[in-house]
Amino acid sequence: MLDQPDPNYPVPEPSRLLATYRAMVVGRRFDAQATTLTKQGRLAVYPSSRGQEACQVGAALSIGAQDWLFPTYRDSVSLVTRGLDPVEVLTLLRGDWHCGYDVPSTRTAPQCTPLATQTLHAVGLAHGEARKGRDTVALALIGDGATSEGDFHEALNFAAVFKAPVVFLVQNNGYAISVPLAKQSVAPSLAHKGIGYGVRSEQVDGNDAAAVLSVLDTAVAHARSGGGPFLVEAHTYRMEAHTNADDAGRYRDAAEVEQWQQRDPIDRLERHLREGGHLDDAAVERIAAEAEEFAAQVRSRMQVEPTADPEDLFRHVYAEPTPQLQEQLAQLRAEQEAQ
Repeated sequence: MLDQPDPNYPVPEPSRLLATYRAMVVGRRFDAQATTLTKQGRLAVYPSSRGQEACQVGAALSIGAQDWLFPTYRDSVSLVTRGLDPVEVLTLLRGDWHCGYDVPSTRTAPQCTPLATQTLHAVGLAHGEARKGRDTVALALIGDGATSEGDFHEALNFAAVFKAPVVFLVQNNGYAISVPLAKQSVAPSLAHKGIGYGVRSEQVDGNDAAAVLSVLDTAVAHARSGGGPFLVEAHTYRMEAHTNADDAGRYRDAAEVEQWQQRDPIDRLERHLREGGHLDDAAVERIAAEAEEFAAQVRSRMQVEPTADPEDLFRHVYAEPTPQLQEQLAQLRAEQEAQ
């Protein structure tokens, strides 16, 4: 959009783009720090979203405090941008708890590992909120691979029929783990899948932060006004491997990665802001320093060993513990007392 403005999607105000730029820089530095933590054994696994910052940040900034976000395992940067405690965000990936943050108070669902299951949760919540007359939009983040799952199609159909106020943001980064898009779908675009269900759909350059934010603003406004669901397919790229346990060199070549590096979303937004006189060297350095300080705090806090309570295994499983769980808990306590 920065290169070819669309009158239907106005470019956001410079102040908003500056906030987006800062969040993208901080988000990338957080992402790099999390990746390093896996190498130090502080995290069990980490799915990097480097290269997808425009989508990650745009998603968080397009919704309000009253709205709900339904993320995947790759959307940690979006959660940090939304204001969640970064250490709590990493709790799941550390293996300490199923979800480290307070879901109701943050209005952010647990990061979802199974593909597309959170789309049904988003639709259900959005529909329920609408029935209660509440001003709530649900935004579900998914990858291109999730659009091949049955849950995704069920969610689209239900949302369309009941006009649920939900936005689906498909971050099409070209690969479902090691499977390229061409081998999982021959649809003209993933946005066409939304059209097939009667869902208003749009494609956007997922590495153009201004374009992503503008299109998502329209999508959220559409859903909030009673227009029903909206699907956005953002064309982006995952610069790193699927996770730290993946070898991306086995299924893509360096030339492809280099091509996408030329479309880096942070560099593109920085150039736009500089050309408009809204960003200078001093501001870039200041934001970079803020990002370093943010990463340093995360690194320091992640060095502290968590205190684990074995009885947490039995909490929040059932409202009323089953006899089997009560028996297992008694066995655990007996073993602890015998030590």
